Amino acid sequence: MGKLDGKVALITGGARGQGRSHAIRLAEEGAQIIVCDIARQIESVPYRLATTEDLQETARLVEAMDQRCLAVQADVRSDEEMAAVVARGIAEFGHIDIAAINHGIAVPGRWDTPVQAIDDILAVNLKGALIASRAVIPHMIERGGGSIVLTSSTAGIGPSRNLLAYSMSKHGVIGLMRCLSADLAEHRIRVNVICPGSVNTDMLTNDAVISMFCGVATGGTPERAEFAARSLNLLPEPWSDPRDISNAVAFLASDEARTITGIVMPVDLGTSNQPSGIPPIAAAALAAAQDR
Repeated sequence: MGKLDGKVALITGGARGQGRSHAIRLAEEGAQIIVCDIARQIESVPYRLATTEDLQETARLVEAMDQRCLAVQADVRSDEEMAAVVARGIAEFGHIDIAAINHGIAVPGRWDTPVQAIDDILAVNLKGALIASRAVIPHMIERGGGSIVLTSSTAGIGPSRNLLAYSMSKHGVIGLMRCLSADLAEHRIRVNVICPGSVNTDMLTNDAVISMFCGVATGGTPERAEFAARSLNLLPEPWSDPRDISNAVAFLASDEARTITGIVMPVDLGTSNQPSGIPPIAAAALAAAQDR
């Protein structure tokens, strides 16, 4: 018996990374799965986005667990495409109980981030989160309830160096959650936000972001980035595994969280609670260097 037996979950950005992990984790708990992903490149994004092959692999992994999975290529920036995903999901499974709005892109940059990159990030991460949510909301209202779990970031809780547009968008996702949770509570639709820190997915482990951690324009390596990543966290790890985030999504989607709505849940190795001052790992490294 799983805590999501009989449930159907829609997951955006489900072709790989956290989205694929969410699909597998919710399927483990008994949910049938609908995954969608743009599954093509956005020109301003400096790393490879998921492909249709990635999307089909997610479906294969879910089906290998004896759960049904509908995989649809769709762009969250399109009202029409997301409405079509929901319609196909309802036609296939009869209902949708959970929406894990997980998709997102990141482009390093500060105040001088190119306008096209800003437009793309806000359209995908923020506008797309609203479009994906409202595609399923009327059905949840008709059914008398549901759970929407939005993915923000620790970059949505506080400032983030060299990720200005991404941080803007993720702050907006938290605002979106707060408004939706207030508007939808009377319909027994719970809306919450997960805020991951650094997570070991393609959004992190690409040259652009790893090099940013290393303080160089290009050519950084995960090994060199590990020290910088660990210095962000209270717990002594450089980054989370996608399954760590999926465990939180599974909880918030389940009846175990039936009285929880409108919350911001960091799943971030303590990043969002990092005190001011020099992190202990940096102080230890400086002391070791002084002793040599």
